[in-house]
Amino acid sequence: MYKKWITMCIIILGLPLAALPAFAHHAFSAEFDATKPVRLEGKINRMEWINPHSWLHVDVSNDDGSVDTWMVEAGPAGVLVRRGWRKDSIVSGTDVIVEGYQARDGSMRANGRDVTLPNGERLFAGSTGPGAPPEAGEQ
Repeated sequence: MYKKWITMCIIILGLPLAALPAFAHHAFSAEFDATKPVRLEGKINRMEWINPHSWLHVDVSNDDGSVDTWMVEAGPAGVLVRRGWRKDSIVSGTDVIVEGYQARDGSMRANGRDVTLPNGERLFAGSTGPGAPPEAGEQ
């Protein structure tokens, strides 16, 4: 009887701890700066279809011939699919233009807003969380 009571207490007290990762989600303004817009023209290195945010890795060529790889945060995989993204729309080697906002720390990370594909199609990638600039037409 005593062991069952201890087990139940552990389970009941442990359930709220399982939800902690959900509370760790950050607001746009905690990591990105809406006053630092970026426009990246390059090729997709790889795309990570993961949650809570998908990531585009974009190789951007510099004037001196060197290449910088930017990490661009996008929405969750399921949200991107609902916005018209397909796994075959963004594959390695695809030329893209990414518009978004640079990380506060000045690193080569950004929150992607729009991704323009070679055929001119624009896909919305950005987060609409607290502190994020409004989507075009929302202002």
